[in-house]
Amino acid sequence: MKNKRVAAWIAVLALVGVVASCKSLPGADSMTSPTTQGVPTVATQRGELKEQQAAALLKRRWARASPDLKALAVLEEQATSVPLIAGNKVSLLFDGPATMRAMMEAARAATTSINLETYIFDHDEIGAQFADILIAKRREGVVVNVMVDGVGTLATPRAFFDKLRAGGVNVLVFNPVDPTKRPGKWALNNRDHRKIMVVDGKVAFTGGINISSTYANSSLFRSKKKASNVNEDEVGWRDTHIKIEGPAVAALQWAFIDNWVHQEAGELPQVDYFPHLAPSGDKVVRVLATSPDRDSEIYKSLVVAINEAKKSIHLTAAYFVPDRQIVDSLIAAARRGVEVQLVLPGVSDHGFIKSAGESFYDELLEGGVRIFQLQVAVLHAKTTVIDGIWSSIGSANIDRRSFIHNYEVNVVVLDPAFGKDMEAAFREDLRHSKEVTLQAWKKRPWSDRLREAMSRLTEYWI
Repeated sequence: MKNKRVAAWIAVLALVGVVASCKSLPGADSMTSPTTQGVPTVATQRGELKEQQAAALLKRRWARASPDLKALAVLEEQATSVPLIAGNKVSLLFDGPATMRAMMEAARAATTSINLETYIFDHDEIGAQFADILIAKRREGVVVNVMVDGVGTLATPRAFFDKLRAGGVNVLVFNPVDPTKRPGKWALNNRDHRKIMVVDGKVAFTGGINISSTYANSSLFRSKKKASNVNEDEVGWRDTHIKIEGPAVAALQWAFIDNWVHQEAGELPQVDYFPHLAPSGDKVVRVLATSPDRDSEIYKSLVVAINEAKKSIHLTAAYFVPDRQIVDSLIAAARRGVEVQLVLPGVSDHGFIKSAGESFYDELLEGGVRIFQLQVAVLHAKTTVIDGIWSSIGSANIDRRSFIHNYEVNVVVLDPAFGKDMEAAFREDLRHSKEVTLQAWKKRPWSDRLREAMSRLTEYWI
């Protein structure tokens, strides 16, 4: 299903002959000022804290963290201009089954509103279950707004969304493929790749998982099975999502509403989308919701964190086609003694992108970066944990499409305890991965090298 969808997307691009100026990503020198003095801005439900209050709060929250955490938070704010949000509970959700259960449970408990934004909403078993829940909640008087991407849902029958609309659900197809559906504002190359669900303005979900049975096929994560004992027919999908409760939910709610409004799809039904949000936990987060007309905040936050890494960089990437700056930053980190480990696809739903990413392996391996390929699972997670204190989970891949062309959302969690959980998850993925050594990689066939070179020629667009 995913291969067909990607193939259709590439075919559409070729058909219309999309030509756009190649927007460049910002350089590291332009992201931050030389000083790391000061206190990061901290937002709450009642507004931004004064510097003294913010300093006191962060001192309590980060009591066991190294001094580097505050400096990193300041640099990241300089780069992104996005404040930290305090008082949140952030729960990790691994793979489709656990995530779908949690999302469906939250949707069933809704009393005022459900806002769902997703790249893919398939007409399959999971999609049908989700649709039935949304229609049932609408009958109970809950306002339900659904935003799906025009390309991501190319394979979904129109009748599926007509059924949702007939059930009272407001459905918006984001940047439709048909130019007559949005005359004068056709933006085929800008896709809504976000995955957001906000319930009652109080609980939010985001990460890498779409609404589809494909993504609900669990991987070996935390399974006692060994990869060598699993048949090819048992290949699952490895992904990561998070559930957020607390003031940061409002930032994700705002991202949804802002995207809806900018599509000029009419006013959303009147309901209290922004209820009072009391602190629900002790996590301090930064919500980065990016779009093509913004300044690549997700990219900036990642580059700053990599450049400031002191001990470790553990990055898990479903689609890894980095730009020159990220490659250089990873190698520079490895050469200054940072443990740089990447978990990348061993099994992929799109070999073309996998080959493009593999074209960087020689340089990365020679630079001291260790690469592991996840076995017997299609890798779809987009996560990073640096120094055990800076974690990022979201929809953005490590490629120019995510950083420049797409609408994406990543959540950065600055917290040692959460980082510890992220490190444990990374080690679990390593257990089911095979390391790619430089010696073995140099012996790969010339046919693979040619495929890598050809794939890399299109790295800007894939």
